[in-house]
Formats: sequence, structure tokens, C-alpha cells
Amino acid sequence: MNERLIKDIEFIVELDRMKTILRQTSLIGEDKREDDAQHSWHIAVMTMVLSEYSNEEFDVNRAIKMLLIHDLVELYAGDTFCYDAAANLDKRDRELQAADRIFGMLGEEKGGFFRSLWDEFEEMETPEARFAASMDRLQPMLNNYYNGGGTWRKFGVAQEDVFKRISPLKGTSDQLWQFVENMLEDAYNRGLITKR
Repeated sequence: MNERLIKDIEFIVELDRMKTILRQTSLIGEDKREDDAQHSWHIAVMTMVLSEYSNEEFDVNRAIKMLLIHDLVELYAGDTFCYDAAANLDKRDRELQAADRIFGMLGEEKGGFFRSLWDEFEEMETPEARFAASMDRLQPMLNNYYNGGGTWRKFGVAQEDVFKRISPLKGTSDQLWQFVENMLEDAYNRGLITKR
């Protein structure tokens, strides 16, 4: 048997576990938490739909690739709730170790390519990575807003913390940023998020 093919199949089988990693965000209109696979799919499609609102041109396909693999590290590092300060203290170290492990399952060339996409996403220095990161942060906001506050209300998240979390979007898309500002002002007025 082709050893490279065996590694690829083992990697693909391992990816199925993404469907078991639950995030804090609930599905819109459901009392059910979304999983990492659902999240990754959703933000990949969001990138296709919302790319026209970007302030700068970027390679949509590259951004989608980043989004499809950006949370694979959570197979071993777990999902870290973005508003949990204590859990975020060692997040980077956990995810770096997990990246070595998951991308190391593949052959050197393929694994190196996936790892470079993951690193690029994490660094947020390219137009593709900035837009991808913006979608990664916008999607849970939409879910929380359309779920009557969702995890914002559950964990008492303040408006300024949500603005800090979504801040990469500010330089990525003027139109989407204006939408977010309006949405968060409405969320505050409706009591879905608090002022600190």
C-alpha cells in the first residue's frame, strides 16, 4: 500500500472528531451548541458571501483553506472560550503543540503546507488571514445576537470585550464594521450585552 495514502486516510479519519468538539456558541434558534466542524463550514461560506465587502483584494480560496483548517488544533488543544481569561493564558502553547501533532500526521510536504496556512491565520498579517480571522470572530457574534444574547448573556460579557474581540474586522471591511457597530449598539440597548 502507498504509505502516503495511508497517512492521508488516517488524517481524514481523525478529522471526523471535529464534529465532537463543542463550542460555547449555540446554533441560531436551537438549544444546541455548535461543533468545530459546523463552525469551520459556516465561516468558509461566509467568506465566499462577504468577500465583496473587503477593503482590499485577497485570495478568497486561500482564506477558505485557512478557515477549514484553523481549528484542527482543537482536536488536541480543545476549544478555548474567547472570553475566558484564565483558559486563554496557556492557549497558544497548547495549540502550538497540537499543531505539531495534527499536521505531523501528514507527509512533510502536505503537513508543511497545512501548518503554513495555520501559522498565517494565527499571525493575521496577510489580507487573506485578516479577512479569515474577521469571519472567525463575526460568526459567533451573529449567533449570539440572533440568539437573544447567547453566551454574552450567559457569561455577562461586556460590550467593550466584544468590540475588542471583533477588532480585526475594523481594518478589514468598513461596511461590515459599520454593521457590527450598529448590531452591538442594538445588543446593548436590548440588554443582550452589558457595559463594564
